[in-house]
Amino acid sequence: TGVPRCGAALHEPNKALRIELNANANCTWQIQRNANQTIRIVFSHFKFAPSSSCETESIKVFDGASTASALLGQVCDDTDAVPVLESSSDSLTFLITTNSVPFTRNFFVYYYFFSPGSRTENCGGELTGPNGTFSSPNYPAPYPQFKYCVWHIQAPKNSKINLKFQDFFLELDRNCQLDFTAVYDGASTASGLLGKVCGRAQPTFESSSNVLTVVLSTDDTNSYRGFSAQYSTAPLPGPMEPNTTLTCSSDSMRIVLSKSYLASLGFGEAHLQLNDPSCRPVVTDSVIFSFPLASCGTIKKDEGHSITYTNTISLAAAGSTITRQRSTEITARCTMSNNETLELIYTTTNNAIQQLAAGGRYNVSMAFYESDLFSKPVQYSPYYVDLNQTLFAEVTLHSTDPNLQVFIDTCTASPQPGFGSLTYDLIRSGCNKDDTVVTYPAFGNHGRFKFRAFRFLRSFPSVYLQCDIVICDSNSTSSRCARGCISRQKRAISPYTWKTNTVVGPIRLKRDLGAAELSESLTEVEAEKTPNLQQYSFHTLAFVVLVSNILIVVVVILKHHKHQGGYRYQNVQSS
Repeated sequence: TGVPRCGAALHEPNKALRIELNANANCTWQIQRNANQTIRIVFSHFKFAPSSSCETESIKVFDGASTASALLGQVCDDTDAVPVLESSSDSLTFLITTNSVPFTRNFFVYYYFFSPGSRTENCGGELTGPNGTFSSPNYPAPYPQFKYCVWHIQAPKNSKINLKFQDFFLELDRNCQLDFTAVYDGASTASGLLGKVCGRAQPTFESSSNVLTVVLSTDDTNSYRGFSAQYSTAPLPGPMEPNTTLTCSSDSMRIVLSKSYLASLGFGEAHLQLNDPSCRPVVTDSVIFSFPLASCGTIKKDEGHSITYTNTISLAAAGSTITRQRSTEITARCTMSNNETLELIYTTTNNAIQQLAAGGRYNVSMAFYESDLFSKPVQYSPYYVDLNQTLFAEVTLHSTDPNLQVFIDTCTASPQPGFGSLTYDLIRSGCNKDDTVVTYPAFGNHGRFKFRAFRFLRSFPSVYLQCDIVICDSNSTSSRCARGCISRQKRAISPYTWKTNTVVGPIRLKRDLGAAELSESLTEVEAEKTPNLQQYSFHTLAFVVLVSNILIVVVVILKHHKHQGGYRYQNVQSS
């Protein structure tokens, strides 16, 4: 085959190409032959630069003599198949482009001309029913050259297919790039690739649904006896049982799997692991994973309107049966949103990925502190303050995820705990609306600000404070938290990641404290019972004394007893 340079014009009836390219390549191969035949091209091995995208690195195949012809298909780093493409005429072009990453790319490509519909092309077929057998052309004699056979297997609904190759002998090479059998988990070669096999083996495969596709592709070098295969069916696992649950909280993720459900998948608790294999379950009557949100390999993603935490339980089965990788995993996803409802959802995609999804809420609280040290919270309620006294407020996010940021978006005061139409803005959309408000820089899982006791306290006996809190990924430079104050004109294009509100109060003026205590004292006195209540009456004398700017309320309650000749007074209670 040699190592062709960057591109070539090819006219042979068949040819194999071993291609090696480096960075910044842009190479075109044109296949054309004056014949009344079409071209089949097989990309049996391709290795692009790691994590490359289709936009920067790919193989594009065109149905004609140039790259201006119609696009037949594209091969990229994440292509999950062995691409086989056919032209509609006697010409075909493919273009390989690579990005600037320094890496040696390797490709193995072979093509051949053939006549569609000819007798030599008749192989493969449709297989239905709960079980069956099939074999390669000429088995057990050597299979023909340049064959491309496709078998489509369709079993009864709600079943899966177990495929076993009883005898298997194909040409062996390192990457199975010459002669190979490919098995796909679905109705066509566009389904996910379960595996590609060559050489001598007895492979077995298991589908995730009732359809399976098997391909045999051969070149023109060595031929062997091929294969003989049989398939059978088994019922698909039923839906997840009620005692299979996912619970999300601000601190942790808890996954409970029933043993009967795992047994229906063919797995026991000994085969389970999370993204981080060191995180093991606790096995009781069920299998339980419980771990902090930001641990055990959990993947966090900022969705713009919410934050999701995803982890995967791998079901690493014993034995040699090959199954689609995605069908041997249970994905658990917690979505932290501002919806109060926690809803458990079970979904299955093509009977392949078992998914557990649940909603959760971050646990957020707000408290007043005695000073800007934020070390001593105010423990009593109501919180009595002086007019124009500086108040220190802190919002705390209670979460085990250290990479979260708290942002105070809006804070509103109201004399009504339900926050009706009568409100006063301290902070709005991250902007200070009251001249006395000072917001402190973000500090861990805390948001802090201070302000002076406001005018509402002059007119209303109690005031409540409600703050809207935004939670963001602290590593994001474009999040709502990173944008700070947003004007009304820009607010609509600045969606938050996760938002909730918290309320503290009531706040009251200290001048009302004496009246409140007096009311309480009178209530206690009136509750006292005496044998002859008719003989007594009460007088309350209140003295207000201003001493050194300290307001002192003195309350004296005198009890007098009516007797012959006048009244005798007795000091009953003073405070």
